[in-house]
Amino acid sequence: MTAATGPQLGQSTEDYLKAIFKLEELGPVGTSCLAEALDVSAAAVSKSVQQLAERGYVNHRPYRGVSLTAKGRKVALEIIRHHRLLELFLHDVLGYGWHEVDAEAERLEHHISEEFEARIDRLLNYPSIDPHGDPIPSREGHFEPRTGKPLADCEAGDGVMILRVCDRNPEALKYLGRRHLRPGTLVKIVEVQPFNGPLTLQTALETFSIGKELAGYVFVKAVEGDSDSAFGEWESEKASK
Repeated sequence: MTAATGPQLGQSTEDYLKAIFKLEELGPVGTSCLAEALDVSAAAVSKSVQQLAERGYVNHRPYRGVSLTAKGRKVALEIIRHHRLLELFLHDVLGYGWHEVDAEAERLEHHISEEFEARIDRLLNYPSIDPHGDPIPSREGHFEPRTGKPLADCEAGDGVMILRVCDRNPEALKYLGRRHLRPGTLVKIVEVQPFNGPLTLQTALETFSIGKELAGYVFVKAVEGDSDSAFGEWESEKASK
């Protein structure tokens, strides 16, 4: 059985709509960036986009990119909901590493029933984010965006909390996980080296440096109020466990 979007939709269609949705969060979606995201040829993208437009899932204006219609957005959000619930189930219940869940969820997301989805949701106590901090859409398609600012753009002295971590590179996720740079972690930027040099970070557990490229995978928000006080309270809480 395919996702709740209906048996008439195939996996390829759902993959296209999901990819367009995620790219739209970053700006206008060109066919070339869509081809790169899906790892297919530009010719294949052009043909598929035309078919999706004919079926009412996307709007496509030559040289102005592709955008989802309300119908297409509904399908994309349902697939994303399946994917992120599965990621959290694999991570929290089955013990998969957070660097492993994306690929596994990709294989499963098109085939679960609505009853299976509802049972996972209930078992996980109706979560709002996945293991990487990305929002899980509700059954009605609502969610709170968690964009944040790239850690790579922070300055020395900033106190921030990690909102989400990009999941496109499993090896990067493995390293960031070892450094405990996960959603909810408080971080102080101790030093930023000039000329695109590394950042020195302090968490409750350690002080270390990471390169700008790796820091670009991490998205943060400023700690409200007194960041030193917030960091100290969090550190004390961790030490008492």
